[in-house]
Amino acid sequence: MAVEILLPKIGFSMQEGQVAEWLAADGAQVTEGQPLFSLEADKSTNEVESPATGTLKIVTQTGETYEVGTVLGWIE
Repeated sequence: MAVEILLPKIGFSMQEGQVAEWLAADGAQVTEGQPLFSLEADKSTNEVESPATGTLKIVTQTGETYEVGTVLGWIE
């Protein structure tokens, strides 16, 4: 079963954020807890960890702004 990778809400007032960089390539094997992407929001950058172990499928673009809760990809 695929696990969704959602744009997380990092701060109380955060409404949107930008994927600054994917730290794993589309199709790569990732493990739960591994840094997955850098998220820019509210003048800060945070690394977001993988929620599961499996194969990464990215469906968004680096540098684009997305609302909190947007599906950025899946781990199968």
